[in-house]
Amino acid sequence: MGFAKTPAAEKPDSEVAAVIGNTRITLAEIENRINGQLSRMRADEYNLKRRALDEAISRLLLEEEAKKRGTSVDELTRLEIDSKAASASAADKQAEYKKLKERFANKTEAELTRMADDNLSMRSKVERRRQFISELRSKTDIRIMLEPPRFEVDAAEGPSLGPADAPVTIVEFSEFQCPFCAQVQPTLKKVKEHFGDKIRIVFRNFPLPRHEDAPKAAEAASCAEEQGKFWEMHDTLFANSSKLQVPELKRYAAEIGLETERFNQCLDTGKFTAKWRSDKRDGSLYGVSGTPSFFINGRMVGGAMAYEDFVLVIEEELQRAEKLAR
Repeated sequence: MGFAKTPAAEKPDSEVAAVIGNTRITLAEIENRINGQLSRMRADEYNLKRRALDEAISRLLLEEEAKKRGTSVDELTRLEIDSKAASASAADKQAEYKKLKERFANKTEAELTRMADDNLSMRSKVERRRQFISELRSKTDIRIMLEPPRFEVDAAEGPSLGPADAPVTIVEFSEFQCPFCAQVQPTLKKVKEHFGDKIRIVFRNFPLPRHEDAPKAAEAASCAEEQGKFWEMHDTLFANSSKLQVPELKRYAAEIGLETERFNQCLDTGKFTAKWRSDKRDGSLYGVSGTPSFFINGRMVGGAMAYEDFVLVIEEELQRAEKLAR
């Protein structure tokens, strides 16, 4: 993309990045070239600030609760977090041990067992701390004044679940060969069940270069959408994310009850190749570089987030929508 030759007199100095002879290069032209990178940087900056803010809030809540009980934060932590952290099951211990053994083949059985116990204990305490902080937050009037950057993400493109006028729209950039995308699907279903018609989920394609079967799988989903069965194909593809070659795609179409001749012709001719390419082009402009990526009411959030993290952001957006409606 070349720069437009803007005559020097047409733009004020505050909008100009450089002048070459009588031609000016504007800041807008520069930003258009790096829009995706700027989007990610703005989102990363907000996320860093937000994590620091949330930790500051958590610390203050613990201090206030300790003061109410006439004790110290350390003692409160021992009573409410350390002593109430869930114990790991035998199955969890065995799975953690096996995972560590694959990574640290030179460790003894005793060392691996101790490492597994320490890892599971730490995770359990982290989860219990999160639960306890959530309990304290629910009993406290907290207003978050830090505003996240918001991006104008097109939610009209792509199949969706939920009403068009839902107060919260989640645009998911994803692809069917991505293991993290598959892992987050049960979480998204749980989120949809919890919030019901308050949220709308929009699916858009973002095939990664290293996943050679993802583009054709995206086309298969669009071919299924043409016959009114996008979400059936969506679920089938994620359930079989390691088996997405064309013969499998055609078999899945038959299994979910599509007109196979129509589907096969659609897939073989690349009828919807332009669709995933358009999605990917848009995603890149918004700052998407990996999958899954989510925009919740225009807020760029992390990848395969935990259920609780989705809930926190969605509840904030519902509160914001309620205030705007007053």
